[in-house]
Amino acid sequence: MLKKVFGMISLGCDKNRVDGERLLGEVKRRGCEITDDVAQAEVLIVNTCAFLNAAREESIEAVLEGNRYRGGKLEKIVVTGCLPEKFIGELFPALTEADVFLGIRDASELFPALERSYAEGRINAVGTGTEGCAARVLTTSPHVKYLKIADGCFNHCTYCLIPKIRGKYRSYPMEELLEEARSLGETEELVLVAQDTTRYGEDFGENKFAELIEKISELDNICHIRLLYCYPEAIDERLISEIKNNPKVIKYLDIPLQHSENRILKLMGRRGGKEEYLALFARLRREIPEIAIRTTFIAGFPTETEEEHAAMLAFLDAAQFENCGFFAYSREPDTPAYKLPGQIPARVKQKRVKALYRKQAEISRGNLKKYQGKTLSVVCDGVDFERGCFTGRAYFQAPEIDGSVYFTASHAETGKRYRVIVDRTDSYDLYGTVQEED
Repeated sequence: MLKKVFGMISLGCDKNRVDGERLLGEVKRRGCEITDDVAQAEVLIVNTCAFLNAAREESIEAVLEGNRYRGGKLEKIVVTGCLPEKFIGELFPALTEADVFLGIRDASELFPALERSYAEGRINAVGTGTEGCAARVLTTSPHVKYLKIADGCFNHCTYCLIPKIRGKYRSYPMEELLEEARSLGETEELVLVAQDTTRYGEDFGENKFAELIEKISELDNICHIRLLYCYPEAIDERLISEIKNNPKVIKYLDIPLQHSENRILKLMGRRGGKEEYLALFARLRREIPEIAIRTTFIAGFPTETEEEHAAMLAFLDAAQFENCGFFAYSREPDTPAYKLPGQIPARVKQKRVKALYRKQAEISRGNLKKYQGKTLSVVCDGVDFERGCFTGRAYFQAPEIDGSVYFTASHAETGKRYRVIVDRTDSYDLYGTVQEED
């Protein structure tokens, strides 16, 4: 049986991270050692992203960088994930630095393909495996864990490759998810992810997202639940009620919009429009006054006018989001938007992204000021050695994508919650001191 030391470079989103953790679970199940030092790895797994051209370039660069360790202990490079799943036809003959290629559901084939590679040379095993595999090896901080509740996508946004990479929406069976959540052990913050979490169960005939949240919250080892990637048109009365009334659910929603203007939304293949979005936010804030809303926007979609860009800036003012991410439209081959006329020059797209970030920074600065002098519950994420203090997050800050709370204390443990008195704020972060107990 193959006994090697494995390393991994995992790129892309948190959903991809979970896939990578499943691959490492297969490695552990086989009794092999895992190292976080690439120089010590005999087999290097590069878990790739292919959502945008920039992500594909980053993935290939990671393989080329990894290949530089061939003169040391490195024997084999395994390329897995979205890039080979979608582009194996052109990737296999071109990326000769890689020895084994696996797709998004091929974890079960990792060792058989590697054994063949040691005997025969380069192997294309994309599409030969099965979706299930061993328990995950977690790569996040012990107190923050992700639970991927579905794969694929029902939506057909005209700019997006995900349905062509990951296929139709597939909800994972609820009992399997509950067992996986139990197996994660004591968890301060469980983050539910999927391409569209709010569609959970619809492929089985009935939406069961709120029911899944309720059942996960019944597990003793789960302290708090955070919801990401909740599409606006599927946020219904039952889900709002679950968020409002379930004390374990963090009052935070990530609601990807991608644009505010109805004409562009229609070209994007998005459901809903500006009026429905603003009505939804008003309802959420009425029902759950403390709710924090995060979203993402694409700037420079084909034919987007200066007037529509200005309208999106005005929409930010109207919506007053706690957190936002902005991206320049990326023209992706094999998507309907690729063929649209009126492609926007790169310099214009970047200019619009910067303007959106400036506007949101102004809004965020104003939102955060209201916490100055207040006391917040903050989970400690560790130490920021450069600042010489601890770092953590309040409920309105998701891991890795939003701002932080930097605080001083005589002592703080990662994963524990502290009451932090906020001394000052800036555009994205807060600074304070732990309220010491007498």
